Amino acid sequence: MLNRSVSLRRLRESDPAHLVLMIETPDPASPESVLSVDGLRRSFGRFTAVDGLDLSVHSGEIYGFLGVNGAGKTTTIRMLMGIIAPDSGTIELFGERTKRTTLKLKQRIGYVSQDQNFYPWMTAEMLGKFVGGLYPTWDADEFRRLLSVLEVPAHRKVSGLSGGMKVKLALALAIAPRPPLLILDEPTAGLDPVARREFLEIITHQAREYGRTTFFSSHLLDEVERAADRVGIIHRGKKRFEGRLSDLQRRVREVTVSSEIALSDGFQIWRELEVDENEGGMRRLVVDADPQTWSSSGLGGRQLSLDDIFIACVGISTTRL
Repeated sequence: MLNRSVSLRRLRESDPAHLVLMIETPDPASPESVLSVDGLRRSFGRFTAVDGLDLSVHSGEIYGFLGVNGAGKTTTIRMLMGIIAPDSGTIELFGERTKRTTLKLKQRIGYVSQDQNFYPWMTAEMLGKFVGGLYPTWDADEFRRLLSVLEVPAHRKVSGLSGGMKVKLALALAIAPRPPLLILDEPTAGLDPVARREFLEIITHQAREYGRTTFFSSHLLDEVERAADRVGIIHRGKKRFEGRLSDLQRRVREVTVSSEIALSDGFQIWRELEVDENEGGMRRLVVDADPQTWSSSGLGGRQLSLDDIFIACVGISTTRL
């Protein structure tokens, strides 16, 4: 198990000047899109896994792709990586629009899948040599450094590594080519809380120090809240929100209104919590609106925690938030 303070100190101090590729963080006022999708759709038989998804990831940011299990996150990432083709829609990577990610584009992406499938007879060192042959920018010294920082035994066979060690090995393999973009699919699944936090701190360090754009999926709100600059919330294959979590809290409130009153334009009901027949049919709703719309409406409303907002957003059945 990594010691968090030690591992991060080693990560910062062990970067020789000739190995560090510093990328200036972009001006947030004029963000450049590294990854975007437009109208992305994918079905499996009669089941629609991703349904008209739009999203945009800015250069140098950490983007948390948030949704419950089965929301469509992994299918989206598999389309981004060219593993499966979309039924319709387009993907744009580094300014190049494509219907399916090419090998040339993949060589600029560090990818950690949800499941780690390595040749069990290979050691971490052998895997580095094997994977390194696929990337023109592969940095063998960086890979060895990452194995040391992450405390992954270089000469132990993969079959002898724990699940957490395999995830760390996958991260080292993804970072060693020094890609401008990391795509991570539920990277902390199966890790204990301490290892999860260490993993998130490492990818945060990579983003802040090297300007490395990171797109990671998770069903855990606390992970996304801790690491992400912006988030996209997906539910049943559709995007429900994209932006900063602080903006989400300013937009979404709980209100109680008469069933005879219709909300005006600019308000979107995310969830109806209950109708109280004893109070003349008063409706308790979770509603999304622009902060200026809230100010001018006079409705007021109760601000909610991020947990409550997420529950309402993904439509989990509950009688009380």
